[in-house]
This record gives sequence, C-alpha cells and structure tokens, in this order.
Amino acid sequence: MKYFNVAGPCLKDRHYMIDAKERLSGVEQLIETQQYFVIHAARQSGKTTYLLDLADRLNQGGMYYAAYCSLESLQMIINPEQGIPLVVKSIRSAVKMYQLPAADSFAENADYSNFANVLKDTLSAYCALLDKPLVLLFDEVDTMSEGTLITFLRQLRNGFVTRGVVPFVHSLSLVGMRNIRDYKAKIRSESETLGSASPFNIVTKSLTIKSFTKTEIQELYAQHTAKEGQTFEPEAIELVWQRTQGQPWLVNAIAREVIFELLNYDYSKPVTAALCEQAIKNIVLRRDVHIDSLLERLKEGRVQRVIEPMLLGEFIETSTNDYAYTSDLGLIKVDKCGKIVPANPIYGEVMIRELNASEQERLQQTEETYQMPRYFKDGQIDMDFLMTDFQEFWRENSEIWVERFQYKEAAPHLILMAFLQRIINGGGQILREYAAGRGRMDLCVVYQGNKYPIELKLQKDKNTVEHGLTQLTEYMDKMGAQRGWLCIFDRKTDASWEDKIYMKSCPVENGKTITIVGL
Repeated sequence: MKYFNVAGPCLKDRHYMIDAKERLSGVEQLIETQQYFVIHAARQSGKTTYLLDLADRLNQGGMYYAAYCSLESLQMIINPEQGIPLVVKSIRSAVKMYQLPAADSFAENADYSNFANVLKDTLSAYCALLDKPLVLLFDEVDTMSEGTLITFLRQLRNGFVTRGVVPFVHSLSLVGMRNIRDYKAKIRSESETLGSASPFNIVTKSLTIKSFTKTEIQELYAQHTAKEGQTFEPEAIELVWQRTQGQPWLVNAIAREVIFELLNYDYSKPVTAALCEQAIKNIVLRRDVHIDSLLERLKEGRVQRVIEPMLLGEFIETSTNDYAYTSDLGLIKVDKCGKIVPANPIYGEVMIRELNASEQERLQQTEETYQMPRYFKDGQIDMDFLMTDFQEFWRENSEIWVERFQYKEAAPHLILMAFLQRIINGGGQILREYAAGRGRMDLCVVYQGNKYPIELKLQKDKNTVEHGLTQLTEYMDKMGAQRGWLCIFDRKTDASWEDKIYMKSCPVENGKTITIVGL
C-alpha cells in the first residue's frame, strides 16, 4: 500500500512522491568538479528525501563512495570538546550504514582529546584508504552552534585547502533550513554572522529546494489515481495549489486527510474542493506537528521583527539577517507583485490564529453582548452592528488586552481579527491580503456568498483616512463589493475616547459606500 507521507523522508516503494532529483538540478556537476556546497530549504520541503536519494544514486553510479550523515544529535551541544567527537561518531555510523570499504577502520584509533583536529585527521586517514573519491552529505547542519559549529567548519576548511597534498573529502554538502552564511555564532554579538559563507570561504554555491509547481501537484495526485482509481477533481487541485503554494508537507497532508480521515479509504468517491477545504480546516485547528513547529518560531524576536510589520503593512528591510532568517524558515515569501506575504495562505491563517489564540479563548468567556448570533440577520452579517459592539469592547478592554500581547504594535489588528474570527467558526471565511510597505491590512469576511471588505490602518497623520478610502475602494473593486469598512486605530495616548470612537458613512465612486470606524 502506498500513501501520502507526512512524517520523515519519502521512500519510493512506500510513498507517493515527486522524483527528488527533479527538484534540484546542478548538484551532480558540483560533485564532479569537487565542490563544497550548501543546500537550504524550509522545514519538511524534501531535503532529507533528496539527500538519501542522492547518496543511493552516487553509490550505484560506481564513481564515488557516498554517505548521508545527519547531525541532528548535535543540537544544544555548543562545546567543541563534546561536539566534535559526536560529529566523528556520526560519520562513522553513516559509513557503516552504507557499508563503505574499511568502515570498521574509520575513527578506529581517533584521538578525541585533540578535538581541534580529530575530524580533519580522521577524514584524511579514511580517504587515504579508499579507491574512489568520498562524498559526504551532511544534514541538519544548522542544529549546531557556537564552538561546535565553528570548529566543525574550520576543520573542513583545513582539509579542503590541503587536499592537493593530503587526501580529503572529494565533495560535500552542508544542508539545513538556513543558508550557512546566515548562521549565528552566539559567542559573537547578535548582529554578527559567521562571515562570508562561514569561517571558511570554500562554499562554491548555495542551492535551495523549491516547492511543488501546480503541475507537480497534479503528477503527485495522479500517482494515487493510477494505483487506486480515485480521482482528484480539477477544482480540488486548484484549491490545493492556491492555498499551499506547493509546500510539500501541506500538499501531502491535505490529500492524506481527505483519503484517510474524511473518506475512510473509500476510493470510489472523488476528492473534491469541498473535501480539501474541510481537510485544511482540520489540519489548521488540529495544529499538526509541522504547523506547531513553525508557530513556535513566531515567539522569536528576529521573526517578530519581520512578521509584525508585515501584519501592519509597514516597510520591511529585506537586506537584514532577520528577514533572511524568517524567509529561510519558509514563513514568508515575496509575491509576484513584489509584496512580502506569508509563504502560503494556510500559513497566513495559522499565524493569525496563533497570535490571537488566547484572545479567542477569552472572547468565548465574555458577556453575551460579544457573542455571535446577534450579528446575523436574514443570512447576512450586520457589520455596522458588529463594529459598534467592537468599538465598545475596544474602549473598555484595549489597554488590558494589548499588554498581554508579545506583538504589541500589531495588537489592535490581532484583537479585531479575533473578534471577527468567530464568523469563521460560525461557517464563514476571512480572506486576508497582506500589503507590506503600503500601510494597511485588508480583510474580506465571506458569509453565505456575501462579501464584507474591511481595511485596518493605524492613525499616522491627517492623510490616513484619505489614503484609506482610496485603498479600500480599490480593494472593494477587487472583491466586487458595494460596501466596505475602514477601521482606523488611533494609538495616541493624549487623545480622548470621545475623539477616537466614531462611525460615519462616506459615499465613494460608482455608488459604493465606506463606513469609517474610529477606534
């Protein structure tokens, strides 16, 4: 039985998968020319699957001896006296696993007390025994830090520069979520990196594994159809593509959720867009391990310094280490219009849910005036009524609630979205459009076919409302809506609530109406 894999590397005889070598080109040429190189990509995007496949292909090709070696066990071991011996032992295990020649001789008499040279010396001694070049594929390199990382990299550099005289590794890859030039060494100040590619400058190229294309999603799902006869409707594939942007774990997880959980292995039923939509909701609400591990990153200060301005629509400097780090984690991307946005709509949704999760729970416990049923009339949302209630809630609770947030600047946006989130829980949907650098965030509440565009802005100057009206009018055109709501948060401490709280209707072009909501 083959299935869609969501845990660990993919295996060809067990899992549906896109051929790993098709997702990253040029590696074989780098190995042939004896290069050391970096592969970096977001979590669960196929790095380990690719490396295992590459090691097998190299060994089967007959030109090299190759071994895949994970360094995940080095996490939190910052002292090189402890860390470097573990690296050597990890390589020894890898050499034995691949049954390479003289495997028992590797590090047989290693002097681990000489931690500053034992890695280089051991690799040189082993390479001298081999009749073919050695290729090492190091995975999870970015779990190492501080002294262990620096000592590891320096010994590889020393072996590299003298390999014309002393045998050493023919080619190697350093693989992880981050490009190695951006690794931090905590023995230095927080603002510094390890330098131009690391303490050594021998890395020839940095590669990344891309997400699936829409065509690759179709190919992946077609493998299941060919084996079991169960079809994926075109609308389902389009929805998966739009919502995941090809993130491999999400693509697999949605198919698995539909087939295994929602349809209970009933292959006679087609996979529809509605089933995929329900699968996405289940995955988001359940906070599967992949989602949960990403959300933990939101607590990090360097991630907050990128995500918070994205929520506010503020300018984000893309040349910073914080931006590179957040991008390498796979949390954000630059879209085709040049805007910095979440890597895919599912990540955008779970980010908001995570950042306002405690407020969601508190809202469920507030008094009846803030509960949902009263906002619905004849299948429509009374948005004016809802906004009036939120104004009252904001006036009474904002000071206390904002202080609970780590993301204090974005707290107004997050609290309003928590207020609106109950609409999703009641069967609606919130579409979010991030606009980094444009000073706003656009939302569209969708309920029973009706659309309610909302724009969130912080009061910056006297032109804030005017700009907001223009921007929201454009968004309303895009959404095909005649009414919109412009929410202006005034954070000035010297302004009275009587001045901040107001609501007024403003006609705009083509018969549209915008309600300005002062907060």
